[in-house]
Amino acid sequence: MRRSLVATAAIAAIALAGCTNGDGGSGTPGPTSGQADPAAVAYMDKVCGSASEFAKVDKTAPKLDAGDPAKLKAEMAAYMGQLADAFTKSAAGLKGVGPSPVAGGDEAVTKMSETFTALGTLFTDAKVKIEQADANDATGGLQAAGEAISKLSELADPLKDLKAVPELQKAAQSAQRCQEMQGLGVAPTS
Repeated sequence: MRRSLVATAAIAAIALAGCTNGDGGSGTPGPTSGQADPAAVAYMDKVCGSASEFAKVDKTAPKLDAGDPAKLKAEMAAYMGQLADAFTKSAAGLKGVGPSPVAGGDEAVTKMSETFTALGTLFTDAKVKIEQADANDATGGLQAAGEAISKLSELADPLKDLKAVPELQKAAQSAQRCQEMQGLGVAPTS
């Protein structure tokens, strides 16, 4: 009974993480007057393209099968690995966007990259814990998965670090890849 409750909670957390609308609840409107600087728009296109890579990586959430704990363990470990790879890919992309044309942009993108790196490490560690756990002890590996998944709330607004840089926030409203992030459900709407 305890195993199935923990497994159900882990799967529910995965489902909820996949269904977030990404608005972050900030309610902070972005700059609205005038046109965004074309260099800032091009830069934000790169930033959003890199940040959204995690959403594009194929991730298959495990199916709840309490009758086969070994299969659940293997599928959960694979899923944690997929998430780790996705966040690591985004972090690497953010590190390669180049210098910001706007003061404060480099610092904001560095913070974003650090967040993605930390999440990649968290999911890698969860994958290892799941692989090392006894398949018949649901609290061992699945608890690590649930804890990692709970950290996904840090990405409710992946561009939150840009709020301190109004010029880039404004540019994000015009950048095509930032608009595409909204379509992926991983960026707030303005």
